[in-house]
Amino acid sequence: MRQATPAANPAKAAPAKATPAKAAPTKAGLPKASPSKAGLPKASPSKASPSQAGPTEKAHHDPTKRNNPRRARRHDPDRKDRIVDAAIQVIAEHGVAGTTHRLIAAAADVPLGSLTYHFTGLDDLRAQAFKRHAERMSATYAAHFDGVHDRDQLIDAVTRLIHGDAGADTHDWAIAYELYLAALRDPALREVTETWMRASRAVLERFVDPVTARGVDALIEGLVIHKTLATTPVPVEEIRAIVTRAVGKP
Repeated sequence: MRQATPAANPAKAAPAKATPAKAAPTKAGLPKASPSKAGLPKASPSKASPSQAGPTEKAHHDPTKRNNPRRARRHDPDRKDRIVDAAIQVIAEHGVAGTTHRLIAAAADVPLGSLTYHFTGLDDLRAQAFKRHAERMSATYAAHFDGVHDRDQLIDAVTRLIHGDAGADTHDWAIAYELYLAALRDPALREVTETWMRASRAVLERFVDPVTARGVDALIEGLVIHKTLATTPVPVEEIRAIVTRAVGKP
């Protein structure tokens, strides 16, 4: 008679079968628990990482903006005037031909872009520099004749003006001569030279007629140029004699 196999034994095969009661929680169609309900901590908005934060929070937490604040612009209201003065200095040292934006910016201690911001170009800056220098020279010229009331005082004042290089130094005359040379090539600069000459003649016309004033003004400038370029000094007595003849008889 054949013996029963182990698989045919109901008592031993029963444990392998899933009982309906134990399978019910997972197969009864109940909704699956979400991660937030499974015991995982839910991130609060205040603890969001920088990558999860919105645009406002990114700006607030951006370390580059916190550690590298934007540099404030320096308050420099006199910058334009300083650039013009620097241009005068550069022209005196290097001449018109050697004057560049970079030299002027370095002398004024300003960024190179400041020159193009305040001036339309190098010609504009050069013209303003010559104009300022001429105005300063004119003021010195006029002040020299304060207190002059008669012909003798005029002769003495003009003599001292020529002998003293018209109250200017070699640096000042170097700029003036650069202006004269530049005005020969650039007619726009002749307005500067003409204004300067008119101002000088107006001072002399307080003492002599306009024709004599023009002659004396030219004499002053011419003798100063001769003195500046001469290798030997011009005697003051000779200067006085020339001025006396130019001023004419009382």
